[in-house]
Amino acid sequence: MQPFVLPEFYLPHPARLNPHLDGARKHCKAWAYTMDMIDVPQHGTVIWNEHDLDSHDYALLCSYTHPDAAPRELDLVTDWYVWVFYFDDHFVELFKRTGDIEHARAYLDRLARFMPADGEITETPENPVERGLTDLWNRTVPHRSPGWRRRFRESTRNLLDESLWELANINESRIANPIEYVAMRRKVGGAPWSANLVEHSLNAEVPDEIAAQRPMEVLRDCFADAVHLRNDLFSYQREVEDEGELSNSVLVFEKFLDCSTQEAADAVNDLLTSRLHQFEHTALTEVPALFEENGVPPAGRAETFAYVKGLQDWQSGGHEWHLRSSRYMNKGALDTRGGPELLRGPTGLGTSAARIFRSVVSTAPQRTRAFTHQPYEQLGPVALPALPLPFPLRVSPHLTAERKRIADWPLRIGLLSEGVWDTTRLRASDIPLAAAGICPDASPEQLSLTNDWLTWGTYADDYYAEVLAPDLPATRLTTERLKLFMPTDSAPPPSTQTALETGLADLWQRTTGPLSPAEREVFRAAVESMLDSWVWEAANQAQNRIPDPIDYVEMRRRTFGSDLVTSVSRLANSRTVPPEIRRNRVIEALEDSAADYLWLVNDLVSYRKEIEYEGDLHNAVLVVRSFLDVAQDRALQIVADLAAARLAEFRHAADVGLPGLFADYGLDAEARATLTEYAELLKNLMTGIANWHHESARYTDEELDRVRAAQLHVEPSATPKALQHPGCTGTPPTPLGGKPGLHLGATGLGTQSLRIPAAPHSTCWS
Repeated sequence: MQPFVLPEFYLPHPARLNPHLDGARKHCKAWAYTMDMIDVPQHGTVIWNEHDLDSHDYALLCSYTHPDAAPRELDLVTDWYVWVFYFDDHFVELFKRTGDIEHARAYLDRLARFMPADGEITETPENPVERGLTDLWNRTVPHRSPGWRRRFRESTRNLLDESLWELANINESRIANPIEYVAMRRKVGGAPWSANLVEHSLNAEVPDEIAAQRPMEVLRDCFADAVHLRNDLFSYQREVEDEGELSNSVLVFEKFLDCSTQEAADAVNDLLTSRLHQFEHTALTEVPALFEENGVPPAGRAETFAYVKGLQDWQSGGHEWHLRSSRYMNKGALDTRGGPELLRGPTGLGTSAARIFRSVVSTAPQRTRAFTHQPYEQLGPVALPALPLPFPLRVSPHLTAERKRIADWPLRIGLLSEGVWDTTRLRASDIPLAAAGICPDASPEQLSLTNDWLTWGTYADDYYAEVLAPDLPATRLTTERLKLFMPTDSAPPPSTQTALETGLADLWQRTTGPLSPAEREVFRAAVESMLDSWVWEAANQAQNRIPDPIDYVEMRRRTFGSDLVTSVSRLANSRTVPPEIRRNRVIEALEDSAADYLWLVNDLVSYRKEIEYEGDLHNAVLVVRSFLDVAQDRALQIVADLAAARLAEFRHAADVGLPGLFADYGLDAEARATLTEYAELLKNLMTGIANWHHESARYTDEELDRVRAAQLHVEPSATPKALQHPGCTGTPPTPLGGKPGLHLGATGLGTQSLRIPAAPHSTCWS
């Protein structure tokens, strides 16, 4: 009996079948026999027999997912999929069922020798997985560009190596949190690898100059997430009930949301739908602009669009294969919600239009909610869930002195003369408290530098929200100008025009003087990442669009300035991670979970400030409300639970992951001490920022009302909620036309005039 009824899937594109299916079936069976994948025992166990291969029908998968591939390319791609599924089952039988992580690591280390970045394979294969990889690597990689080879090698290594993450979770009986799961599933699930093969099968490579930029990464990640979430729904019974697997999104949601399996499956399907919506949005709104910004020639644009179409074909074709393969739970899936045996309406090729129409209609409410939120929603006092400090708090002994100098630097560079901040607002924020908690051991000079960076970043956040938003051209121009004040060579920057520019120029000079050119590039990238993410926010504001949940999580690390804050704290503490393990999974888990904990806490505390007072759309509570269609209190608790889950993941990475990393790499005492101190640095970062959110008056109702009253030049007792929007006719301005507001004086870059939100709940439209 199936554990849940498969949901109604969003299927915007009909599946097409490659006419060379029969040839691919014959070829892949012969190839699998040649590689000893059929009826050949491995350590006493037969992984596949001929019936297994026939019933799984990987040729059908590839014929659906690559409908336009030529016969030779279809045969090659099919062989790759036979190999990757055989590897998965081979790994399950040899290691997942036994929990033998040491031999699993040695097994995976050997596979890396059959994927040289350049040159020939010199190792002799000893099992079907190694034999298959040797043959496929030699048939594929030499024919592609260096950029494609680099991407393909990385994605292949990820899907192999991160199997250890799944195995470790099984051994510990540990179920990942939703954010961790999505990120790791991309690697171990192999869909980025599939995206690389789409390029190969169509001979349509994405130009290297845009392959690593946000729009292309989002398309790849949306594709990957949708593929994996769909697979999790179909494979839940096989993985969770048969194999004892813990890495399945339905199980992850079931445990995290404390809901039934059916409710979890429906939530996973909603997330799958949201990712497909994000894919379409990015392809239509971001990719064309990417071409113009990078001067991509017509041939490169054509190949990119062919690749995008290929990813769409893969989604539709992959779904059709899941409906038919004996590998998966798919009873009644040709037409869901009618019970396990009922098939409503036409099925099969040529009859998919009805299913497409029904799926589009069924998912319309989710898309509608994302675009119809009315800014400046009245929330009133918000009761937040408990947010205890994550670790013991340590505060710099120089805090008192730094507080006394709190206005010196802002006054010197003009931050208090543009109408955004006044001295009262600056002091209420108490940013020195954040700096003192982040860097408790810093010298007075280092603490001042950290405090000035935090002051500049906090002011910039308010400047973008109150002066620029939702003026997208002004936001873009401001951002591009700010980048000019971070030179990595000896070229002088232009003359500053705003306090924001003056502050960044001053901080850049004070921070990067002792750094090498390479270190400056890394530091500049951290600042640029934050600045560019604010443009992304402005674009969403202009469209009145609540972000997709996963896109929001990944961009929120940037909008919060996580990389910048971590970089500044590293400079203040002189602690660096050895470069050879900088991208190790454990280090990434430490950094990402720490960053996520911080912005989740920020989103909870700043929820009213952003949603009611600023008309913002970028807050996790609002994103959860919109995505899950739940009440505010439930959304607040879910966000608090996410923060707790990310904190638990950080503790696991520090307490379990780091010791394992020390052993795996054979690190000496000095390297171990450096990484242990780095974990302590991140603990200080989380605790210091969390404590600041508890103690600062920046987000209190009293301060929010005071700031609004000051901006409107009225007495605090004259509540702005009584004001009406000029020219009000009883309905709010259209969301796509920008947020409602009182425009005082000239507007645009360089005028620094505030756009003050009108009261959203006045008699104007309440």
